[in-house]
Amino acid sequence: MKNFTIISKKNGLENVEGFFFDGLNAGFKKDVPDVGFIYSDTTCRVSAVFTTNIFAAAPIKHFKRYKDNFETNFILLNSKNANAMTGEKGVEDIDEILSFVDCKLQNPLMSSTGVIGYRLDKEKFKKILKEFDFSKRDSDAVAKAIMTTDSFKKEVALEVTLNDGKKFNIAAIAKGAGMINPAMATMLCFVLTDSDIPKEDMDELLKEAVDESFNKISVDGDTSTNDTVMLLSSAKNPYQKDAFKEAINFILFELSQMILRDGEGSNKVVAFEINSAKSDEEAKKASKALSNSLLVKTALFGEDPNWGRIASTIGASGIECDENSLEIYYDDLLIYGKDRRELDCQTEEKAYQIMKKDSFKITCNLNIGEGSYTSYGCDLSYEYVKINAEYRT
Repeated sequence: MKNFTIISKKNGLENVEGFFFDGLNAGFKKDVPDVGFIYSDTTCRVSAVFTTNIFAAAPIKHFKRYKDNFETNFILLNSKNANAMTGEKGVEDIDEILSFVDCKLQNPLMSSTGVIGYRLDKEKFKKILKEFDFSKRDSDAVAKAIMTTDSFKKEVALEVTLNDGKKFNIAAIAKGAGMINPAMATMLCFVLTDSDIPKEDMDELLKEAVDESFNKISVDGDTSTNDTVMLLSSAKNPYQKDAFKEAINFILFELSQMILRDGEGSNKVVAFEINSAKSDEEAKKASKALSNSLLVKTALFGEDPNWGRIASTIGASGIECDENSLEIYYDDLLIYGKDRRELDCQTEEKAYQIMKKDSFKITCNLNIGEGSYTSYGCDLSYEYVKINAEYRT
């Protein structure tokens, strides 16, 4: 039996004690916030998970130059410019821009998203930083400041009550819609808590939560240079590990599903569940092959109930499998099995109705071993795939 309760709260980051935040327009975008900040009235413990892309952006390189277990009280955020592939000058630009901030900074950080390959406009930053009000608590504005191709802001907040009546809060904002691959996404996510969580637990629980959320989603199979998930603690309220673990897992999973629903050119979110594989690792390999496959994504967009692309992708994934033991379900509907090799009209119509939904599950039972894994993907139109393929070349 749980010795804590968790409830959802409105107004995002504003629920968390000890933090201040806002978003302003510096002129990088038209009439909407494009620069923001997160500030704390004391130094905060910080933990982070970053992109696996070798060409990590300048803000990530800047973060990694601090000593292990450093604490911070400030993050500067911006959209429209990723400050990636800008070399040592990109890191130097961050230090110069942070020197413009008119408050006492402790190991300040910066996080950016946007176009790769351009230096930051330091003059625009210098001007807008003078307008920052470090007493503001506007979650809506800072959530919008990190949006790029997102069609809606992404924020989740929870209040956790322990059995002694004491409480702590945890909330997060995120952005992401394209270049999303199950090695995180072209995404930023900032999680704030007032729970007095030890640094070692921050590192452990954040990584676990990322593995069970952002590392399980795929829109278009690309991994960005700027992917960042950061957790900061003001340590003003109690901590309980089980409660915190459940809360952060919930928040990051909800945000990952929002990112999928906001995927560029997508209309539906699909879970790809692999069961009874030879091992968990083989199940993971097959599941991610499905969530990454452009052939599968376009079939989902076309709402084509034919199971051929599902079976073909599993067979091409390099895992141990057998067509005589394979079973494929759309939700609870068996569409392929040893005794159901072809779709009859009735089953095809039922499958078509399932595929019209904005979310459903494709389950593949390999019936070989005990391994299982679930990843999450979305549909993509042929035109989106074609346009992006042309752009990338």
